[in-house]
Order: sequence, then structure tokens, then C-alpha cells
Amino acid sequence: MLIGFYNYSVILTYIGLCSSLYGITCAVSGHFKIAFLCLIFSGVCDMFDGKIARHHPNRSEEAKVFGIQIDSLCDLICFGVFPAILANYVVSGPLWDKGGHWIVKIGGALFVLAAVIRLGFYNVKEMQRQKETDENRKYFQGLPVTSSALIFPLIYAITNVMDQTPAKASVAYVVMLYVAAFLMVWDIKVKKPGLKEAIVMGVIGALIVVGVLL
Repeated sequence: MLIGFYNYSVILTYIGLCSSLYGITCAVSGHFKIAFLCLIFSGVCDMFDGKIARHHPNRSEEAKVFGIQIDSLCDLICFGVFPAILANYVVSGPLWDKGGHWIVKIGGALFVLAAVIRLGFYNVKEMQRQKETDENRKYFQGLPVTSSALIFPLIYAITNVMDQTPAKASVAYVVMLYVAAFLMVWDIKVKKPGLKEAIVMGVIGALIVVGVLL
């Protein structure tokens, strides 16, 4: 018998993970458009997997805790490791040459480290919160790791649309690695998106997809 809790509430999480894993192989092969589309798709999966899980009837406490852990583990790969790996292949030009690649590698390492800390902290707080209340979370502490599904494809899309040089795109990508890493561990309140915000994010996501494909 297989270990784990298998129900439809985690299937979407696994699909998002597989999308990011495929995206990593595309990044390594130089197929950046497909890689960024995979990152966006993983973000879409993450947007809905929690809602599906909350509507699953008769979930045991163990299944709920398992879902939290699985979600965070997959988020680390999809929205922490994946963007950091992308940086090592997308970034080029003067920023990469003459030792500048260390700026990229250090930025990627800090980004993944911040994602690990952010997700671990979230797990502890979320498990405590669920013991105290059944209400849905209204605010996040720190920038959600999943925001990378919009941030980095947006940078790539903008540089595509504006026909910027790879060097300029590289600078923007690396700067955002450092900024996002800091924001993930900074103790700020970020409002959890409601229906209206989700619609706006969906529209933005669609525009980003168009920008990536150009």
C-alpha cells in the first residue's frame, strides 16, 4: 500500500509540480518561452488547489496537515528553485561575463533560501491558526512565494514587448531576485486575494502569456 493521502484535493498541486519540472528542462534546453509558460501554469494550479482542498468533505486532520506540507514542498520547487534556475540561463550579457555570474548565483541562492524560510514559517503559523479557528486567512506575512509565477514572467513579457536588449532584461531579472528574496522574509502584511483580485490577476496573467509568446 502506498503511503500518503490520495484524493482530488492534492492532484492539482502535483500537476503544478510536474509543470515546473518540465519547465526546468525547457530552461536548461534554452526554450525560455515554454519555461515561463510552465511557471505561469504552475501559478494557476496553486491559485485553485487550496480552494479545492477546502471544499473537500470529511478530510481528516492528518490529511489537512499533509496537504499543507505537500503544498509548501511543491511551492519551494515551483516558485523558489525554478525561478532561480531560470536566472542562470536567461541572464546573459555583461552581467554574466567577467565574473558577474556570481551575482546571479548568489541572488538565486538567497532567493531559494528566503523561499525555504518563508514557507517553513508559514507552515508553523498556519498549523497553529487552524487549531484556533476555521476562518480563512485574510493576510499573508511576507511576500507569498507563489508571486514569482507573475513577477518573473512579467519581466520577460515586458522585455519581449518593448524589444529590450537581453542585457537590460538580465539586470531587471537579477534585481528582482534580490528584491523578492528580501520581501519574502520581511514581516509585512500582504492581503490575500479575493474574487476581484483573483480576476484581476487572471487578466494580468493572460496579458503576460501574450507578452511571453510574442
